[in-house]
Amino acid sequence: MLIGIGLVFPTWTPGIKGSNSVSMLKQVTINGTKQEVMIRGRDRSNPLVIFVHGGPGVPETPYVRKYQDLLEQNFTVVQYDQRGSGKSYHFSEDYSDLSADVLVEDLLSLTDELEQEFGQEKVLLIGHSFGTYIALQAADKAPDKFSAYIGIGQMAGWVSSELESLQFVIDQAKLAGNDAEADQLELLRGPVTAGEKITPRDTIRKYGGSARQIDDVSDLFKGLLFGTEYNLLDAVRFFKGNMMSETILMPEVSKSDLTEMVEEIDIPVYFVMGKYDLMTPVNEARRYLEELKAPQKEFVVFDQSAHYPQFEEKAKFAQWLNGTWAELAQ
Repeated sequence: MLIGIGLVFPTWTPGIKGSNSVSMLKQVTINGTKQEVMIRGRDRSNPLVIFVHGGPGVPETPYVRKYQDLLEQNFTVVQYDQRGSGKSYHFSEDYSDLSADVLVEDLLSLTDELEQEFGQEKVLLIGHSFGTYIALQAADKAPDKFSAYIGIGQMAGWVSSELESLQFVIDQAKLAGNDAEADQLELLRGPVTAGEKITPRDTIRKYGGSARQIDDVSDLFKGLLFGTEYNLLDAVRFFKGNMMSETILMPEVSKSDLTEMVEEIDIPVYFVMGKYDLMTPVNEARRYLEELKAPQKEFVVFDQSAHYPQFEEKAKFAQWLNGTWAELAQ
């Protein structure tokens, strides 16, 4: 009975004090399919920020609220589950045509709706991990919709990034005395170089290349099981959508290198990286920004974090974002 209740239990996002605050969790129709959107902020007249989650197919809606409370003071923060991900995964829907281009168009349509709903001409666009693959293409395609682009855990040269991650876990395995594991990882070098395999994410996580100050896996499962934004049926959607999205999108990502697709962009660009990030290595992101043409660009490194600087050092990130927006708004 408890499981049955959990499957259909109503979901919501808690309210925020203030006469002009906004706190909503709703499904909106975007390009023919319903997608989940969470919008939170102390004052709905504050500048809009859209976060594009990673994965593919790994929404942060289930647990992100604890990490964005400081941002909500000065921004209206939008999180959404991408098509086929999390609460935007629908069991009866056909996802055979899912692609990065489709996700880019969804993001642009959502941006239009939000700008109209909140009466704002432009939004601040932030991508995280795989979300940078989608968000940067959207910013390149329609720069007039965005005040700036921020890539957290920015994706860059695919094969070079994966080889750096692979070398990291091999070195760490050897340092830990796990020679057998190091030998098994070494066998991946050929397939990774050919773009056929990726460095195992659980191994990167084990050796500290994913998070240093938080437990991202624990956060996710606690959010899925006990958070108000998801019920048990949504948790099932999450894992179904994750498997489907990875199966369809990863081959496309590995063959279509972002650094070759977006070489110039007409708005300010910021890459925000954690020093210890080996999911999307810092060195490759830095190299990409050096080559990327933009009217203004900045490379920011957070010294105490890995792949999640916006969570691991949330106060420092909020302070940086406040200052960056103040400069953009001048």
